[in-house]
Amino acid sequence: MFDFVPIESYTTIYFQMLLFFLMATLLHSFVLAIDDYKNIRFVNYFGHFALLFVVLYIGLRPISGVFVDMTMYAYSFERFQENNPLIVTEDYAFYWFMDFCSQIMNVETFFLVCALLYIVPLYILSVKWFGKYWYYSFFILVGSLSFWAYGTNGIRNGMATSFFLFSLIYIDKRAIMIPLLILSCFFHKTMILPTMGLALTYFNNDSRNYLKGWLLCIPISLIFGNYFVEFFANIGFDDHRIDQYFTDQIDEGITQTGFRWDFLLYSATGVYAGWYYLFKKNFQDKLYQRMFNIYLFANAFWVLVIRANFSNRFAYLSWFMLGIIIIYPLLKGGFLKEKNKSIGFVLLGYYAFTYLLTVILVRS
Repeated sequence: MFDFVPIESYTTIYFQMLLFFLMATLLHSFVLAIDDYKNIRFVNYFGHFALLFVVLYIGLRPISGVFVDMTMYAYSFERFQENNPLIVTEDYAFYWFMDFCSQIMNVETFFLVCALLYIVPLYILSVKWFGKYWYYSFFILVGSLSFWAYGTNGIRNGMATSFFLFSLIYIDKRAIMIPLLILSCFFHKTMILPTMGLALTYFNNDSRNYLKGWLLCIPISLIFGNYFVEFFANIGFDDHRIDQYFTDQIDEGITQTGFRWDFLLYSATGVYAGWYYLFKKNFQDKLYQRMFNIYLFANAFWVLVIRANFSNRFAYLSWFMLGIIIIYPLLKGGFLKEKNKSIGFVLLGYYAFTYLLTVILVRS
């Protein structure tokens, strides 16, 4: 356990370490070509060091009220150990997994296993898709705005998103992909939304249609947004805390509601990236086009309910893909002249937003 780290600084130290990783990466990206032997050696050695740090730092964090949901999971785990389990009515796979773990390990090991299941799939897909340049993809994923929160609080939701992304490795092997998608949905039922988006791409994978739909959702939300908030609250989308998300019960930490233009602009970075790569640079990759369409589909739903309290929880159903949407064509495409430097600037800009919201504005 990282008990020696002050709990009030635990989250900040994570982002400071990622800042260190970023600075080291930028140094190499500005002085070496991406295919230079020294650069490849650096990103592989340094990447594995980053992987080890992220897994251990998240997996061995203290069980503390600072990570609010973590204490709830610890309580549930202890009830399973005492043969006094919760009555499970949703997310069955996660609680079956918790029940199994409670019989063979302690709660600290359980959270480490959760961290492994959350992080390692992102490492594997980065290696599968990008080979020796996997570190750039891995960094942008673990440096995403919501990554830390869903590794330490929304744990089962975070694991479910990793299973979803991992399933896309097997996009041409449905016998493997479909069980992984089912597992994702049974770990957290909100993953039905991106899974529906993936299914829809098999009927219509034209990104122009998804772009038009996403853009159309903005004025619709501006005019009829409250109707959609009430509609989805009534049908009970999301977990048992749906009433809290959609109604007026606002946590102390939530200081702004209404139409979140700041979050919309953040989401729009992925929309612009996909449009730029696919239509301006004519990037031809069916998997990327499919992922971009899933992102647009899931994000469009969030735009409709953007006024809901905790709307970032719904935004996460698309945001977990944002890093891949931005970095995938840069690593796969051949349209950059100074590829390593360009990737460095993209990583800098992407992480700067995360650092601003999680470190700088929190202190001010």
